[in-house]
Amino acid sequence: MIVIYKITYPNGKIYIGHDRTDNINYFGSLDPSIIARDFTREQRRVFTITREILWEVESAALSDVIAKEIEFIRAWRANDPAIGYNRWPKWRSATS
Repeated sequence: MIVIYKITYPNGKIYIGHDRTDNINYFGSLDPSIIARDFTREQRRVFTITREILWEVESAALSDVIAKEIEFIRAWRANDPAIGYNRWPKWRSATS
């Protein structure tokens, strides 16, 4: 099973990614330093995230999975640094 998931962090920011193995223990390959900046040492002591599957399919070409992932990233604005932790595709605000 291939899944596209959304992770929500305690601060409300999100990350959207895909997993081609549907590993229940996989939470993405985002840059941990980006997340670390948003949480104090104390906030790190108890840290709960939510992983929600947005889309799943038995099989698909990698290019199709990536295209679908980008579609979700843009729809949720997960690449807007104020909203999410995705850094790709590059965020372009309405004014840029």
